[in-house]
Amino acid sequence: METILLVMSSWWWVAPAAAGAGAATYAGLTTRTRRARRLELDAARHEESQAYRALVAAKARVRTAQAEALTTKSAGPVRAYDARRALQAAKQAERNASLELRASRSRVKAGYSQYRAAAAHDPLPIERLCAVHDAVNARWLAYETDVDKALAHPQMTDTRHPATVAFLLAQREALSKRPMLRDRVTPQQFAEYRVAVRDLEAAFDEAER
Repeated sequence: METILLVMSSWWWVAPAAAGAGAATYAGLTTRTRRARRLELDAARHEESQAYRALVAAKARVRTAQAEALTTKSAGPVRAYDARRALQAAKQAERNASLELRASRSRVKAGYSQYRAAAAHDPLPIERLCAVHDAVNARWLAYETDVDKALAHPQMTDTRHPATVAFLLAQREALSKRPMLRDRVTPQQFAEYRVAVRDLEAAFDEAER
């Protein structure tokens, strides 16, 4: 009996420690899962932040171009013409940056709605994006493995054709941006990979057309 009591007194901490470790592990898994489900929303917010900084920089370039246009009015017609063209280009870049910021804010709203509506059994954002990437590659492989398709559309496998070259370059870019560890993807990595996959889809559609 004394032996049993001695063992119990020596190992009393095991159960609480195990419970604590289990709770920490569960909390870590829950946090990672929540972060993974929020990844698309966080990527949209990252893009919004980048778009805002780009707009601020574009506004600064407009102010610089306006000052340059004022100072070159009396510097001769050639310099004045170049300054006006530079100002027009800066204003166009500012408009583009403003439109991109609006688009990024729309993506944030869409990402938030999607995050709120997602169920526990729904695929994670990175899984959906990888599935789109795999689907494009599968469509491409059909031209490589299907003899009838290859004969009917020989340009799809012709690496000298401009549209095919553009697709292969987009395919390489998408592969280079594809995360190796899906549970450690940052919002920036996800955003870059999503752009690469969208470009890949567009390039393949163009090649098929």
